[in-house]
Amino acid sequence: MRLVLLGAPGSGKGTQAARLKEHLQVPHISTGDLLRGEVAAGSKLGLEAKAVMDAGNLVSDEILLGMLEDRFSRPDTAGGFILDGYPRNLAQADALDVLLKKIGQPMDFAVQLEVPTELLVQRIAGRAAEQGRVDDSPEAVRTRLKVYDDVTAPVIEYYRQHGRLTVVDGVGSLDVVFTRIIEALEPAPTVG
Repeated sequence: MRLVLLGAPGSGKGTQAARLKEHLQVPHISTGDLLRGEVAAGSKLGLEAKAVMDAGNLVSDEILLGMLEDRFSRPDTAGGFILDGYPRNLAQADALDVLLKKIGQPMDFAVQLEVPTELLVQRIAGRAAEQGRVDDSPEAVRTRLKVYDDVTAPVIEYYRQHGRLTVVDGVGSLDVVFTRIIEALEPAPTVG
């Protein structure tokens, strides 16, 4: 199964991706982890990304897509994968679909974890307090969530229009949310 996991910061994507990885027996591919790994390994794309980041710029979609293409070529992705942190905008969603079509592994589902903004603010502010971070004030978190909504809304609509979006209520215990995701991914029983 090939999944894109969507959700605002604090929605539980990382936690649920780890659980899904074990359940589905497919790798969890976080573009942030992938980027850090390529830079640490000193790969060609990693060196390009490091130069861009050292200059204070964002890594281009082209570099990220190249890293993803390389990652998807590894044997452990033959049965699928869970993609977390990508795509973040409409251009990336389109480029990802082109890449997956090219390698013969089209996306099965985009799962959006839906959590009300105020609960996200509470979760992130609580995490920041536990970690002693002062940069995640409720106002700063609301601003980040607004930017996320503005940028990601077209991605959500893109997957909805292509019939691949599954929206899951992300409020509840870890087990309850996980069960909702699994149930949403299972095909409906056929009657007949």
